[in-house]
Amino acid sequence: MQSRTHLSSRTGLLALLLLFSIIVAAGPRLARAETADDIALLDRSSRVFVNVVKAAQPAVVNIRVEKSVENKGGFPGGSDEMFNNPFFEHFFGPQFRGPHRFQQQGQGSGFIINRDGFILTNNHVVEGADTITVRLSDEREFKAKLVGTDPQTDVAMIKIQDSGNLPTLTLGDSDALEVGEWVIAIGNPFGLNQTVTVGVVSAKGRNRVGINEYESFIQTDAAINPGNSGGPLLNTHGEVIGINSALFSRTGGYMGIGFAIPINMVKAIEDQLQKHGKVTRGWLGVAIQDVNEDLAKSFDLKQAKGILVSEVQPDSPASKADLKQGDVILRLNGVDLKDVSDLRNKVALITPGTKAALTIVRAGSEKVIDVVIGEQPSGFGKAGGGLPSRGNLEQFGLNLQDLTPELAQQLGYTAEQKGVVISAVTPGSPAETAGLQAGYLIEEVNKVGVANLKELQIVLKKSTQPKRILLRVRSGDLSQYVVLVAE
Repeated sequence: MQSRTHLSSRTGLLALLLLFSIIVAAGPRLARAETADDIALLDRSSRVFVNVVKAAQPAVVNIRVEKSVENKGGFPGGSDEMFNNPFFEHFFGPQFRGPHRFQQQGQGSGFIINRDGFILTNNHVVEGADTITVRLSDEREFKAKLVGTDPQTDVAMIKIQDSGNLPTLTLGDSDALEVGEWVIAIGNPFGLNQTVTVGVVSAKGRNRVGINEYESFIQTDAAINPGNSGGPLLNTHGEVIGINSALFSRTGGYMGIGFAIPINMVKAIEDQLQKHGKVTRGWLGVAIQDVNEDLAKSFDLKQAKGILVSEVQPDSPASKADLKQGDVILRLNGVDLKDVSDLRNKVALITPGTKAALTIVRAGSEKVIDVVIGEQPSGFGKAGGGLPSRGNLEQFGLNLQDLTPELAQQLGYTAEQKGVVISAVTPGSPAETAGLQAGYLIEEVNKVGVANLKELQIVLKKSTQPKRILLRVRSGDLSQYVVLVAE
């Protein structure tokens, strides 16, 4: 056996040496052929970027803004205490007393979308500006007027006047974009005009980043720095698929994570900005939360997906359509929903008065209900994502007490509201981990309403899972379902 193994090894070695000698003899010719092909391929690839940039650059603009800012300390950077001191008035005169105003300057990027001079950019680039100046790539400058803004998505539209034909960019389809695709960012980072950076799409649908109220960002590793804001993110066809908006950085500089607003979201509000200068959004009137594994078990769902309705506002489109607490929304107009942000974004972009179909699960059965989308109330904030908390009971680290009229008044609850108040949360307990706080009101236990501690105990005695409980807790104007599991 040993001699056969040794012979086999020698035969294999000779074969490898023969193959190596053949490759070495033909090496120069093969190397030249492969190198030439590689160079040709690289040249063709680089020309794609070159051609896109050449076509796009004329429509990318630099935006300079000036705004008047009040400074109470005599000049920028001063303070009341320092410059209102009699010492400074004695030596420099009373003009150094505040308040004073000075001109603050800023800059960003934008791009022209039609020959009438309409330009898209970020709201934070032009917000509060007294004057807006636009400079084109050919060094022409124009004064611009603000057409409209949408702070909730950080999109703004401005307009310049020009008698000639202006260069424009074509808006693409950001929904068709795929992770890994090449993208090109053009802008004016740090005032360096017409800077081009290249990268790939790192992710799509990034939400809960905390930058805008409505988020579904395209994440890219194309370098985006201060001054890139408002510039276009392009695909390899030269179409705009996003507006560069922000970067993630621990240092203030580029760290490989940039965010762009998807152009399909912008398309949905662009026409409203042109016509009305603002955006009117759709509204459902529910508090909602994502479904996790624990909630899925509690609501008899086959899998953890969908959006749980934790509260329906009175006289809202949802209440008129008979949407109920505990319903789980799976689809909007036949399209699956990913999470809370996905539903909020899609409802917000529906024109008020439009009928929409919601596919829901109620008591284990799937059904479709029609709802007429309402108009989002003025001053509408980030409500609708649920409470910033989760919760549980005594073995879960909760001390409870009945809701008395005096306590209700103290905590801001109405006389009609019923429940059990959380008086304290044990540090390190499941309740604390879940985010429950003193003052929260437990309104339901295992889907049964409770008005006091006695009713709560009755419900607990009927529970078949003593280590697990489903609560509906209230904080202020919103309530939320919470599953707590004891160790």
